[in-house]
Amino acid sequence: MSRIGKKPVVLTNGVTVSVNAANELTVKGPKGQLVQAIDRDISIKVEEGQLVVERPTDQIRHRALHGLYRSLVANMVTGVTTGFKRELELVGVGYRAAVNGQQIDLALGFSHNIIMDLPIEVKANAIAEKGQNPRIILESIDKQLLGQVAAKLRSLRKPEPYKGKGVRYSDEIVRRKAGKSAGK
Repeated sequence: MSRIGKKPVVLTNGVTVSVNAANELTVKGPKGQLVQAIDRDISIKVEEGQLVVERPTDQIRHRALHGLYRSLVANMVTGVTTGFKRELELVGVGYRAAVNGQQIDLALGFSHNIIMDLPIEVKANAIAEKGQNPRIILESIDKQLLGQVAAKLRSLRKPEPYKGKGVRYSDEIVRRKAGKSAGK
């Protein structure tokens, strides 16, 4: 049995949930609205301020989808109430970031700056404090999209293991290598 799938999702005040005939779930809250297509075999019911995800049988496919959709629904409810935040750190001499509307201008040690367009759902903020590495703070109500944008930014210059330079998540730990030894 799926332990995650059996757990109900608690709906907070201000969150409304609806499922249409095509089995699309719509979650509306104070921060916005999210829509997710649900597999036709999985049913979603609202009972006493809680959302319950149910599966028809114990087939492997249904068991896998049960926990998946419960997690997706829980992330949607959290997103429209509080939102999600991801912080990236630029480690390296001369590495900079500037946000202009829905574009991020990154100086990452290449011959030209990298300009990346952000999706409308993602808001970015660049912080450069003296004595600290520049940071980029990404915020969105869609957890999947936020993670995808953060991973794309990180992939532009992954942290390397010798000096630790590159774009990394603020909570990421980069394992360092020793490098060459100078002994004869």
